[in-house]
Amino acid sequence: MSTPIDAVRTYFEALQPADVARMGTLYGEHAYFRDPFNEVRGLGAVQRIFAHMFESVEAPRFVVRDAFAQGEQGFLTWDFHFKARGQAMLIHGSSHLRFAPDGKVIYHRDYWDAAEELWEKVPLLGAVLRLLKKRLRAH
Repeated sequence: MSTPIDAVRTYFEALQPADVARMGTLYGEHAYFRDPFNEVRGLGAVQRIFAHMFESVEAPRFVVRDAFAQGEQGFLTWDFHFKARGQAMLIHGSSHLRFAPDGKVIYHRDYWDAAEELWEKVPLLGAVLRLLKKRLRAH
């Protein structure tokens, strides 16, 4: 028998644009979602975030590295692969999930470092951020 964390893992590892419409089989109607760029409540709003992902980047895919759950909480670590302007990109992150008694996700919080994973790769901005990071680093 599949557990809720197994179902979420399988869903995200196989996620395609058409799958966004069936997100309600895994997420509650009033689910909360937050990542470094978004904070929304409600299944429709969560679906819009993932639909926007498919519109904004090329070939997005998740590779779940670890998945575990205890009680009503779960945790995933993942790599998000995609292309931006033809350049292959990778974001390493994690997700904290909470499940309702029916097994649906009611809380989904993604943690990843937007500065390191994205902004430092932008030519001029990246140089400034790397310099700042170097100056703030303990020696």
